[in-house]
Amino acid sequence: MNAVIQITSADARQYVCGDDGWFAIGSLDEVFGERACRGIDIEGVKIGLFRVDDEIHALDDICTHGAALLSDGEFEGHEIECPLHAGLVDVRTGRALSAPISRDTRYHETKIEGDVLFVRMQA
Repeated sequence: MNAVIQITSADARQYVCGDDGWFAIGSLDEVFGERACRGIDIEGVKIGLFRVDDEIHALDDICTHGAALLSDGEFEGHEIECPLHAGLVDVRTGRALSAPISRDTRYHETKIEGDVLFVRMQA
């Protein structure tokens, strides 16, 4: 039997974590609606969720160069532009692509079961 931990995000959503470390985030429609990216909070960690075609990617949502939320930036293809200084990050890997961002962003595992998105945070 899985242990269940209730997590409340800044937007008052609750995320359930099983003992396998996967957080149930919600259905794809609930999470994204018509948007391609969304910021959430899991256990005090800001996570950016990005939809690229049929894949969902999750990164730490704070730019490694400045204190901006990546999910607030311009998102095109597989690149998110930091809204503060316009550096680019590849949402598929968390890799820094252009200055002033020089350090990669932590990437988190995602999976979809049925229509429910799950995220497992990396240490």
